[in-house]
Amino acid sequence: MCLILFALRAHPDYPLIIAANRDESYLRPTAAAAYWQDHPQVLAGRDLEAMGTWLGVTRSGRFAALTNFRDALERKQDAPSRGSLVSDFLTTAIAPRDYLEQIAPAAGRYNGFNLLVGDAGGMHSFSSRGSVSKRLAAGVHGLSNHLLDTPWPKVAAGKERLANILQSGVSVEPLLALLDDRGEAADDLLPDTGVGLARERVLSPALITASEYGTRASTVVLFHRDGAVEFAERSVMPGGVHGKTLNYRFTLPAANASSAHAGCPLP
Repeated sequence: MCLILFALRAHPDYPLIIAANRDESYLRPTAAAAYWQDHPQVLAGRDLEAMGTWLGVTRSGRFAALTNFRDALERKQDAPSRGSLVSDFLTTAIAPRDYLEQIAPAAGRYNGFNLLVGDAGGMHSFSSRGSVSKRLAAGVHGLSNHLLDTPWPKVAAGKERLANILQSGVSVEPLLALLDDRGEAADDLLPDTGVGLARERVLSPALITASEYGTRASTVVLFHRDGAVEFAERSVMPGGVHGKTLNYRFTLPAANASSAHAGCPLP
């Protein structure tokens, strides 16, 4: 997962809005979003190589997502899969803050990562860079392959567009359109993560269309004030060709739905 844009308690009708792109090698085997047979409460895509995931929700309202921290000089060849950090949260009942405290001592075993975990009570972030977790404030946030809200071009542009959608009308389609931005950033705005300028250009759009690596799925998750959850995943083929869009909808248990919109701005 290389871009996660989200609005937390920033809209009167939607306590949480998520729009995210998963970028990965086209050769890595992947299952599309579905309820997992071995954990039926989990709705997520699945990495069929390591059996973890990059983003998912549960019927009780737990959410988790992950991005890699890009640093070409610090890659470990024998590191465990980071997808287990998401799936392990989704398949347990550990409170978000407690979960991050639990994984922190082993964070250095993995290649660099950023992790978001939450439930009806709030959202927390953690980065293996510094191993510091924090509860997130209400507002519009963005996460790519550096620390939360680092103003990389696609993060800054994505946050601005998401803020505009909050004002103009929230629905799945404009959020998927936001994720389909293929414009490359100007060279003077690109970060230097050790992969070279040409590679930084290729990786700069929200939707990546490189020859061997690119955006594989665009996902939108809407948590409604009334407890309904919409989950839409559009697959993306090599070259950026749109594939099938899968749509799911479920309702949170009453207690979770009530706490999900606690603290939201009034209409």
